[in-house]
Amino acid sequence: MIARYSRPEMASIWDEGERLRLMLEVELLAVEGFAAIGVVPAADAAELRDRARVDRARMAELEAQTGHDLASFVQAVAERAGPAGRWLHYGLTSNDVVDTVLCHQLTAATDLLLRDLDELLGAVARQAARYRDLPEMGRTHGVHAEPVTFGLKLARWHAELARSRRRLQAARAEVAVGKVSGPVGTYAGGDPRVEAFVCARLGLEPAHGATQIVPRDRHAAWLCAVAVTAGTLEFIATEVRGLQRTEVREVEEPFRAGQKGSSSMPHKRNPEKCERIAGLARLVRGYAATALQDQALWHERDISHSSAERIILPDAALALDYMLDLSTGIVADLHVYPEAMAANLDRTRGLWASGQVLLALCAAGAGREEAYRLVQEHAMAAWAEPAGPTFRERLLGDPRLRAALPARALEACFDLRYQLRHVPAIFARLGLAAEGPDAGATPTVPRKGGL
Repeated sequence: MIARYSRPEMASIWDEGERLRLMLEVELLAVEGFAAIGVVPAADAAELRDRARVDRARMAELEAQTGHDLASFVQAVAERAGPAGRWLHYGLTSNDVVDTVLCHQLTAATDLLLRDLDELLGAVARQAARYRDLPEMGRTHGVHAEPVTFGLKLARWHAELARSRRRLQAARAEVAVGKVSGPVGTYAGGDPRVEAFVCARLGLEPAHGATQIVPRDRHAAWLCAVAVTAGTLEFIATEVRGLQRTEVREVEEPFRAGQKGSSSMPHKRNPEKCERIAGLARLVRGYAATALQDQALWHERDISHSSAERIILPDAALALDYMLDLSTGIVADLHVYPEAMAANLDRTRGLWASGQVLLALCAAGAGREEAYRLVQEHAMAAWAEPAGPTFRERLLGDPRLRAALPARALEACFDLRYQLRHVPAIFARLGLAAEGPDAGATPTVPRKGGL
């Protein structure tokens, strides 16, 4: 990932120097594991721990000759380790080291992503509580539908993000594994006890059933969880972009003092942060497709996945880390315009109540099709004559409707409080508080069959 979209803490996990440090640690732990079961002399294991160092210049020189990065790594370290260096890579194959290191990196990266996601969940929950009761026009197909509240929109974001968190947590468990089982996973030159020793000290579980590699369904599941999370961030960003359009302008992403929206038009306040998120989400989705293709390898392994993974796995982690941080900043400092929301609610002069009028007529005994035709007749007339009588005035002036429905019942259909009366219950179902110290809490999972 280019530096523009890389945050330092996540980048440090994927730094080449850190990867080599971890590779050396796996090699040393394997030797110590063999020492623990009496295969390697304890003194040699201690000497190797004391003397083994990574020489990147020597590695590069050797790789230019051998064309094999791991073999060059082992030879370069062994050359500096003295006689005890003969135990380096004992009983191992390349992917015992490479895959165990990669899974360790993925686990560390996921921990950081989960922390990022918790920060975003907190910001969304606080804003949802703040705007729980702020009416806003709901839209389907981009067209006015029925009212919602802006807080309810945020609460739904929160629920989707919480699902992403659970997926990432499960994906972490999938990749928190290591393998030290040899060229085809049979431990022919090693011992399962050594694998258990190495994995335990790295905070991993043995990847039972591995071949020469850790099977790639684990990596595909991880990247799919990352891609779905990125998709949720794009969904949120797309909503903000839509609401920021000049004709709507109910919400804007943060725009700081001194910022420029355009090099040529000083008035511009563009949703460029949200658009950045949308672009990166496309990238991550492509990486997920590649990870799925990496599952089908020949026999006990081939190397077709390796070149792709060197790009897609670090880049996906870096991109999502950046997107989560950017999303948190957008949500926490979102510019919200209640007056514009109220004006847009009034733009169709009451048409949002058509569904309630239909229900009221049906409850009063009218046939559904008859009631639908009557309501639609006045709704279409209100659309066609925006300067004419309002939808409510048209309904009140129709003797057919007055005969079927008392005026008080009709007026109730246009009551926003009635329309939005269940919003607090939805918040409760999602485990979100309307206000107070728990507003930023991660939602609890509802019990099956209940709230």
